[in-house]
Amino acid sequence: QVQLVESGGGLVQAGGSLTLSCAASAPAFSSYFLGWFRQAPGKEREFVARIAWSRSSTYYADSVKGRFTISRDNAKNTVYLQMNSLKPEDTAVYYCAADPSGGFTDKTYSYWGQGTQVTVSS
Repeated sequence: QVQLVESGGGLVQAGGSLTLSCAASAPAFSSYFLGWFRQAPGKEREFVARIAWSRSSTYYADSVKGRFTISRDNAKNTVYLQMNSLKPEDTAVYYCAADPSGGFTDKTYSYWGQGTQVTVSS
């Protein structure tokens, strides 16, 4: 059983930064693909970023490319999402997800955290 717990959300002004963390309790954590997704009110959950087990392979949604950075620390079983130059349209509940073969859609992930709220004021 894999458990994921996000933290680090909050309220920030436009142009500011936040770092989200997701701590995992999972055997063989280092072999999982890890993803970040977000869901704004009234919208479907959307892909934000993904990192492979090797850490050298990352992928971002066009909307966050150049502003967000995903990283992982396999020794700490933790994945991070560094968010810079935040915009009001980044406001959403952010979820981390894990799967041995996670891709770029939420249907490809088996395990999910409870989510953390990020609110960007204009």
